[in-house]
Amino acid sequence: MKPVVIIPARYESSRLPGKPLIELCGLPMVVRTYRQCAKACPPEQIFVATDDPRIQSVCESFGIAVLRTSSACLTGTDRVAECATIMDADVFINVQGDEPLFPPQDLRAMFDAAERYPGDILNGVCELDDEAQYRSGSIPKVVMRPDHRLLYMSRAPIPATKAQAFVKAWRQVCVYAFPRPALEAFRHRRTKTPLEQIEDIEILRFLELGWDVRMVPMSSNSVAVDTPDDVAHVTRLITARGL
Repeated sequence: MKPVVIIPARYESSRLPGKPLIELCGLPMVVRTYRQCAKACPPEQIFVATDDPRIQSVCESFGIAVLRTSSACLTGTDRVAECATIMDADVFINVQGDEPLFPPQDLRAMFDAAERYPGDILNGVCELDDEAQYRSGSIPKVVMRPDHRLLYMSRAPIPATKAQAFVKAWRQVCVYAFPRPALEAFRHRRTKTPLEQIEDIEILRFLELGWDVRMVPMSSNSVAVDTPDDVAHVTRLITARGL
């Protein structure tokens, strides 16, 4: 297996403009994400993919390899798929650039799963035990089969009882592993699929195109940054964890 890690980074975030370059305890967020990944695999296997010269300049100043991608990419996975057209690799592991606390052991777990399930699309998952996160529209919730194949993912609070009560739930962890053929199929779809468009969850495009997705159990220690409140929360965690 010849894997690479791609960190897609987009400057024009609708909820948090300039998100990859927001400083967290003195380091840009995308640099923190890269350094967490570099604790799990050789740095020469890790690339930041962006269409923005500001992100490129900052990354290169920290010695991070950058792949320039089109500004027309609809999602981070489209950005990874574009990288796959110019890279010699079998498996493309996508770690979202807004995961500055991403645990290295979770990346190692994704590498191991890619070895065990060659040719499968993989995505991280962990149990969700906080009802506020369960109700949050920022967090994709996961419903899967007993064999961990994805049934559906939604920003709505699922699964739910008839009374809409929170009993047990799982959330997406934003790390993926894609075989090359899956990325080719994803990229050839030039527009978002209907459910992907409604939910704003790109992994749903694979389901709608007829691919299976296998969910890989991970820790609950990662925290995605989507809002200003998340920035404050992550800053506190970085200090508390001594990162």
